[in-house]
Amino acid sequence: MPKSRIRKKADYTPPPAKQSTAIKLNSRGWVAPVMLAMFVIGLAWIVVFYVTDGSLPLQQLGNWNIVVGFGFIAAGFGVSTQWK
Repeated sequence: MPKSRIRKKADYTPPPAKQSTAIKLNSRGWVAPVMLAMFVIGLAWIVVFYVTDGSLPLQQLGNWNIVVGFGFIAAGFGVSTQWK
């Protein structure tokens, strides 16, 4: 039986190196302080409302003061989506 030909394989050549591109992240140093401030303001608003039996921060709002406090907290979560 005839012997098959031996094929010469080319040496391994790695693919060309990709040039890395610098990723520029926008400076968003304001996000964390604003987010934390909104959380603290919302929490303080609710705590003050409960501690003063509804006479503070705004007596005219009544139980809507709780909604205002949670609104500040929700706004803090909204700002947190901008954090990178």
